[in-house]
Amino acid sequence: MASLFDLPFDEPEPSAPPAADPVSRRRVLTVTELTGQVRTLLEERFVEVWVEGELSNSRVWHTGHMYFTLKDAGAQIKGVMFRSALRTLRFTPQDGLRVVARGRVSVYDPKGEYQLVCEHLEPEGLGALQLAFDQLKQRLSAEGLFDARRKRPLPLLPRKIGVVTSLDGAAIRDIIHVLRRRHPNAHIVIRPTRVQGDGAATEIARALTAIGTVPGVDVVIVGRGGGAIEDLWAFNEEVVARALADCPVPTISAVGHESDVTIADFVADLRAPTPSAAAEVVVDRKDAFAARIDRLSHQVHATMQTRLHRGESRLRALQARPGLAGLAGRVAMRGRHAADLTHELRRAIDARLAAAERLTHALRQMLESFDLRRRLSRVRARLVAADRHLAGASATGLHRADRRLRGAAARLEALSPLAVLGRGYAVCWNADRTVVIRDAAGLTVGDRVTVTVQRGEVQCEVKNRRL
Repeated sequence: MASLFDLPFDEPEPSAPPAADPVSRRRVLTVTELTGQVRTLLEERFVEVWVEGELSNSRVWHTGHMYFTLKDAGAQIKGVMFRSALRTLRFTPQDGLRVVARGRVSVYDPKGEYQLVCEHLEPEGLGALQLAFDQLKQRLSAEGLFDARRKRPLPLLPRKIGVVTSLDGAAIRDIIHVLRRRHPNAHIVIRPTRVQGDGAATEIARALTAIGTVPGVDVVIVGRGGGAIEDLWAFNEEVVARALADCPVPTISAVGHESDVTIADFVADLRAPTPSAAAEVVVDRKDAFAARIDRLSHQVHATMQTRLHRGESRLRALQARPGLAGLAGRVAMRGRHAADLTHELRRAIDARLAAAERLTHALRQMLESFDLRRRLSRVRARLVAADRHLAGASATGLHRADRRLRGAAARLEALSPLAVLGRGYAVCWNADRTVVIRDAAGLTVGDRVTVTVQRGEVQCEVKNRRL
């Protein structure tokens, strides 16, 4: 049966054929099918688009993917940047940053939302490298890695100089040329590494860690020759900055030309405009030290000459005074008197030594005549006799004490009540054992008494009594 909506308002002409049923022609789609067709249309139409907007709600999940919202004054669109594309970014996406995103438009089926699958992201009006440089510089500065108080002074006379750079660049040749020319006996330790390209920052950090453990290294030069900002970017990586901060010896950053500035320049203990300048700075301290030694030596020699001349002039002035006439003769007489006193002192000392030697000889003879073994034998005999006398006296005293103890024990045994009980006697008590019964008149028939014998007690009842 046709519904009312299937019929026109006007009556059909009799000759018109009946209208076909539209229900038989319509196709019902599921939500999944409709969403899939919408996604196909969007992906075919918007294969690659560039979208400009402001980042908001950006966060990186534990899977490594970043989800964000790109908005402007009139609309917003959700976006996702997968982990593989996120790794290539030089800067850190932050909320509020205006960016230009390149990607394709797709649909997230579970929620029915269309989104931008971002493959590339760059800050608007500012290069990605410059933004990454500013972000890293701000973060490391907040941690104190650029603080001047943590900068270490270069060694005064470096004996072993470490160099971290590429063996293929001009930097290593410039450094060796300057060191050999100005400091021929310098000991150079080279740790080769790549200085540009993917993975170069990790290799530079590993080289800094390795060369810092070499025994005797006093200072480390790290750097390379000039180039574009992309070529120098390895020295703007965080891993290199932290390796410089953790290096146990002072470091010199010599990256590019004088106009090139990297993060390594801020973290290192000293920045040199070029690798050659770094070598000159290291050697310059030796030259300055040697020049200072020469200046001090010249000053000491001049001071000594001046003081010597002053002393000679004063001596001549003193010799010219009238009071010093005949000084040489008086000095000679004093010398003779000193020699006489020295001779007398030597004679007195010899006499004292001879007397002491004679006394020592006499004491030695007395000691030799003293027979220690004979005196010890007499003492031993007296000790043996005293020991025997003491043993006899002890035995006699012990026998006497034993006899006295036995006699006292016998008398005590004779007086003991237990001995009386042992001879057959007994002690009779009242019922509560508080009074000893000595008279039968104090008892009546039926009273209970306790009788103590030698071994034990007996409870008894009075049946009869005789007075």
